Amino acid sequence: MSDIENESLTAKEALLQKQRKEKKSLQAEIQTIKKAVPKGDKKRDKLAKQKISELENALTSKHKHELEALDQQQKVKKALKAKELSERLAQAEFDYKNSSRHKEEEEIKKILKEQGLMVKPVTPDGNCMYHAICDQLTNNIINMADLRKRTASYMRDHVGDFMPFLSTDAGDAFTSDDFKTYCSDIEKSGIWGGQLELQAISHVFKTPIHVIQAGSATVKLGEEYEGSPVLLTYHRHELGLGEHYNSVTTFLEDKEDL
Repeated sequence: MSDIENESLTAKEALLQKQRKEKKSLQAEIQTIKKAVPKGDKKRDKLAKQKISELENALTSKHKHELEALDQQQKVKKALKAKELSERLAQAEFDYKNSSRHKEEEEIKKILKEQGLMVKPVTPDGNCMYHAICDQLTNNIINMADLRKRTASYMRDHVGDFMPFLSTDAGDAFTSDDFKTYCSDIEKSGIWGGQLELQAISHVFKTPIHVIQAGSATVKLGEEYEGSPVLLTYHRHELGLGEHYNSVTTFLEDKEDL
């Protein structure tokens, strides 16, 4: 139930409660009028009944108009809220279409469509690169946990190929202990992966990996290997918290906007 509907119910309940009190008050007034009529005085009795009818009709009419007025107020308020929501959605759509995210999405879509492909979204849970790789590897030959372990193992066995490209947050070169910690972190779910990990994965599976991105040439890793490349898309602006990787799939007309 919307906030407007909740407000409407609350206002109506308050009005109905007020009207019930007024009806109760009128009944007390009617009893007073009846008691004031002398027994057997037909003229006074007739006047009393006429007065009671007028009071009842007046209150009924008053309550009807109050409910109608409240209903009209709620309709106006609902229309204003709907107009406000429509304007906000239109502004959000305008902002999105002029955002870096939208421009990036459109460029990646164009690149993929030329190859008969489209983005296949994966879960943005810190494992997106590994999920995308698992999705691309034929027949799901490995799961995400095993992929992380094999990636870390390869990097440990080829320290010289990776450690020189790593540095601490302070910009200092990695020590052996830093590198060991880094490889241990790779094995943990939720730790983000990047180009070095992709390089290791290309060697583990002896397959080329192509990373399609907007604004830059496709990153190609493992080009020394033959066969169709594993294809990923890299998005700098897809998520508010940082970069994201997706898989790709065959282009389908009815899912063009995915």
